[in-house]
Amino acid sequence: MAEFFDEISDKLADFIADQPMFFTATACATGRINLSPKGMDTFRVLGPKLCGYLDLTGSGNETAAHLKHDGRLTFMFNSFTRNPMILRLYGRGRVVRPHHTEFAALAAQFPADMAGARQIVLMDVESVQTSCGYAVPEMELKTVRPTLVKWAETKGAETVTEYQARKNVTSIDGFPTGLMD
Repeated sequence: MAEFFDEISDKLADFIADQPMFFTATACATGRINLSPKGMDTFRVLGPKLCGYLDLTGSGNETAAHLKHDGRLTFMFNSFTRNPMILRLYGRGRVVRPHHTEFAALAAQFPADMAGARQIVLMDVESVQTSCGYAVPEMELKTVRPTLVKWAETKGAETVTEYQARKNVTSIDGFPTGLMD
């Protein structure tokens, strides 16, 4: 049932692009394991061994903290259509922030109207796994929820940066995220 691959094929990249949401999973040697749902048009396959997502401001910044300390990262995509499949990407992650030299070129791969973007999370892919997904329910997407982007637009860049300085510089376990470095 499960198959492993060394890289993201064009067929798997198409599957990824078709999914309206995905999950990230990270952990440090101690503390909580983080599993976060992500959505909107924020994920990109940038090559057979490179992918990532535009990370919007949220209530925490666990992924960045865990990547700073450990580096392990898993992305998971589920098909909720009549064609079941689960796809996992395993690799090493890193965070690229607006002041990094590569940010502008990477940010050009994502929609320009994503207010509240704080960083890009990149993965160097080590392995890819597909599995059947037979137990994943079949569902229909009702709509993409625009609330987070609208919140950031309403607050404005300065207020969002102040929020990030209060809420996004350490994980819930106290690990630094490096956001304001």
